[in-house]
Amino acid sequence: MAKTLVFIPMYNCEKQIVRVLSKFDKEVLEYVQEVIVVNNRSTDNGEAAVLKFKAEHQEVPVKLFRNRDNYGLGGSHKVAFNYALENGFTHVIVLHGDDQGDIHDLLPYLRDGSAYGYDSFLGSRFEKESKLVNYSGFRIFGNHVFNAFMTVMLGRRITDLGSGLNMYSAEYLKNGFYKYFINTLTFNVYMLIYGVYSKSNFKFFPLTWREEDQVSNAKFFKQSREIFKVVFSYKFNKKKTFAMTPNEYSDKEYLSDEIN
Repeated sequence: MAKTLVFIPMYNCEKQIVRVLSKFDKEVLEYVQEVIVVNNRSTDNGEAAVLKFKAEHQEVPVKLFRNRDNYGLGGSHKVAFNYALENGFTHVIVLHGDDQGDIHDLLPYLRDGSAYGYDSFLGSRFEKESKLVNYSGFRIFGNHVFNAFMTVMLGRRITDLGSGLNMYSAEYLKNGFYKYFINTLTFNVYMLIYGVYSKSNFKFFPLTWREEDQVSNAKFFKQSREIFKVVFSYKFNKKKTFAMTPNEYSDKEYLSDEIN
């Protein structure tokens, strides 16, 4: 039987985090056993907002954690993946705390069981059935270019380099491959390319994606350079890219404390 954890990375999402948590209704909670919000050293009042929500909605099994240092988005993933493996979860859903994606987009695939059949079940903003709300034409064009480039370079159809709604099997994560990846936003790209490298079973599903009061942490040109760097590294030396030899990321402790 599936035991599913939802991990919500939070960084300065005070205005959005309660909206995200409010979507965990009875329908969603049929498939989710626990929700953890991992605060990556935010400077706003996001923690207070989560604690207030917890007090007022005890039916939602949510816990709040605070990272002991700013580990970046990738580091927060490592905190959550480690937690899932240590606590016997079979699956981890990643849902960003900025309210761009909606957990309900995953529901049809949880109901029919298809989401559980993949190592990675990845939300995509650019599938044919996806809907983009208030998304700039420049960003849409840029993402399509990157997706086409990645498809050619990886030899596998790619429709998103990393959205804010993904599901992973704990069985897939248990060898700890993710511990060696960079902690920046490019962490998701490493996760994707490793999925190709390891010949894992992954699939994209369509999302409704909205941008209204969200603030993206992505720096377009810096992010682009990092993506090109890892793609070419993989293309010309696959084994070295994913050698899982100790590095500055794998040697780091990712510690987080529960906040009540």
